[in-house]
Amino acid sequence: MAEELVGNVLVGQSGGPTAVINASVAGVVAEALNHSCIEEIYGSLNGVLGILNEDLIDLASESQQTIRGLRSTPGAALGTCRYKLKKQADFERVLEVFKAHNIRYFFYAGGNDSQDTADKISKLAQQQGYELRVIGIPKTVDNDLVSTDHCPGYGSVIKYISTTVREIAADNEAMGQGDLVSIVEVMGRNAGWIAAGAALAKRRDHPHDPPHLIYLPEVAFSTEKFVADVQRVLKREKYCLIVVGEGLVDADGNYVSAAEATDAFGHAQLGGAGDYLRSLVEQNLPGVKARTAKFGIAQRAAAHAGSKTDADEAFLAGQAAVKAAINGETDKMVTLVRGDGDHYTCETGLAPLSDIANGVKKLPRDWINEDGVSMNFQFLRYAQPLIQGETPLAYDNGLPVFAKLEKVRVDKTLPAYTT
Repeated sequence: MAEELVGNVLVGQSGGPTAVINASVAGVVAEALNHSCIEEIYGSLNGVLGILNEDLIDLASESQQTIRGLRSTPGAALGTCRYKLKKQADFERVLEVFKAHNIRYFFYAGGNDSQDTADKISKLAQQQGYELRVIGIPKTVDNDLVSTDHCPGYGSVIKYISTTVREIAADNEAMGQGDLVSIVEVMGRNAGWIAAGAALAKRRDHPHDPPHLIYLPEVAFSTEKFVADVQRVLKREKYCLIVVGEGLVDADGNYVSAAEATDAFGHAQLGGAGDYLRSLVEQNLPGVKARTAKFGIAQRAAAHAGSKTDADEAFLAGQAAVKAAINGETDKMVTLVRGDGDHYTCETGLAPLSDIANGVKKLPRDWINEDGVSMNFQFLRYAQPLIQGETPLAYDNGLPVFAKLEKVRVDKTLPAYTT
């Protein structure tokens, strides 16, 4: 057992929010309160930007009711950012802020780029001989982080999408006369985990249930096959419901719908795969109506269709991060480890941050059927447990109530910093 470090905790959130990322913060706060070596519990407003600007809040001063409410509140309660620490001065500033506020435990909830940032901050602290323990908390609706069975956020997004696919299908069933194509575009830059999750909308032993076709980034897209797929479905059904991942690529590996713009991390800005498929239907299938639905950020914010399993595991990941750091671990990310038994169980493990930073976990090809547009039982067995249970929401006047932090500011002690 490592010696306990006496000092303060800082927790931050980064990248796109999820329906359960706040549950991880609640887990950090709940667990940190149990340890006498932790003196203060701070939150960084807007991820690393908040650290650079010394914008810290006192999480221990929040009411227990508010912290509990985070478990069912979507978005990122602390605020998030897509800022990338580039220059050495940025990293030096982070450590200056940590030293000024005696931060000895740093927890960062985020995806690949966030874990890379956490890893670099920790390495610099070690070089300078500053005692700091850094643990990453997994977060991404894309479910593409390596070393973890699945990611908090994924179960809720596929529960929402599968629910909405069933709802759209009921509408399409009423409207279609063998002449309707309904296209749903979902997130997923480099991996088709989210699009694949829509397969859960099918009832058991009903192979012809929607979604009729699922197009994934893992399977090279062919226009000719697409048209033939749609024609095949419309011969059999009153409508064809398609789910497509935004990261759809052609045989050369090019996105079918990338814009010229990129984000702060150099990733292509995607969006438009659904409209692209609609144009193919209109060009190649005269007399067929095509509609697109693009959920955008609604899919990652849909706490009203959230998975209780997902929220509970996100909370567990926050607790596990604190326990690991108290026990002397650092430079690790909490992982979710699935049990081997027939009955679904999940516990936490740890993986080196350096392993997570730049890997992408692809959907296994053998979980996709030979037709390339449907999922087999291995995927369904993997995904089904992740959507179980409903997130309990408080309602007021017919609408859900979400927690809002008071955000009591921690006094700044350093000169302002220019990013």
